[in-house]
Amino acid sequence: MRKQITADNFNALLQALIDSATRVVGPRRNAGTVLYEPLAAADELVLDELPRRSVKEAFFPVCEDLLAYEKQGQGVQVQDVDPALFPETVLVGVRPCDAAAIPVLDAVFSWDYKDRFFLERRAKTTIIGLACTQADDACFCTAVGLSPNEPKGADLLLTPLSSGGYLVEGHSEKGVALCRSYAALFSEPGNGEPLPLAQPQPTPFDLKRIKAWLDDHFEDPAWDGIATRCVGCGACAFVCPVCHCFDIVDEGTEKAGKRRKYWDACGFWKFTHHASGHNPRDLQPKRYRNRIMHKFKYYDDKFGQTLCTGCGRCVRLCPVGIDIAGVLGEIEKKAND
Repeated sequence: MRKQITADNFNALLQALIDSATRVVGPRRNAGTVLYEPLAAADELVLDELPRRSVKEAFFPVCEDLLAYEKQGQGVQVQDVDPALFPETVLVGVRPCDAAAIPVLDAVFSWDYKDRFFLERRAKTTIIGLACTQADDACFCTAVGLSPNEPKGADLLLTPLSSGGYLVEGHSEKGVALCRSYAALFSEPGNGEPLPLAQPQPTPFDLKRIKAWLDDHFEDPAWDGIATRCVGCGACAFVCPVCHCFDIVDEGTEKAGKRRKYWDACGFWKFTHHASGHNPRDLQPKRYRNRIMHKFKYYDDKFGQTLCTGCGRCVRLCPVGIDIAGVLGEIEKKAND
């Protein structure tokens, strides 16, 4: 399905969704920082800046309650959170590097255990993606096999037009259904050509060759040089669209409390700290090695996918300037030697 929508009609679409009590989430400026947040009005949408954190938290929040408990007499009352109560949601203005991450996360959250919290949100969410016409030096989606107009993960993909407005392409039944519900706001493709797409890192990495090197170089001394700068702050994992480690913690007193799921990161020292006191990843290079191994070997071994979409957030926010694309380039060079 291919349609066209003017800028005014696009704003009208968002406002109509908001007015219908649909939860609409998109890039929104909050205290100077752009984040994916619920929109109260269409004019709150910010489309000229990549949100600081990724869209994954629409499905996998930073923190969420799993259950509540309360002591009552000699017993304990347990109240589960019901994922069926999650609201219908439209995610709008989602860049391809974020949208493409969601099908990658589908695999791990529906593997041996079906995570109802993730999957219920997934089923109730429609994703409106937006192709990129600008990129900075940290963007490298093309280097990991994606593109600035990658449709993966998007129910609708919007491409800006030279005449204003957007070309609209439907990539799922959800996307087509949304267009049909607001058919009067769309027209057949006509005026305007798509604006030139961004051109981030045009040379793709040979991910198979990189994985082959990782398969055989777990104990390679090169890891000390590659990872020695990492300080284990976890910023890279927390802004990454596809990192998905979490911890489950009981909080409260003996009388009442909650069980909660929190984001975690394999770069943290305590992540693999055993109760015995032993830590198999006792040094930071080992922890950074696991980050690279997980993204470009372990996840591929298990699910046949790369755990990176090239959004560049980790590059922009790393306090010591580690560039994961540069690390991959070093590994590829070693693989070619």
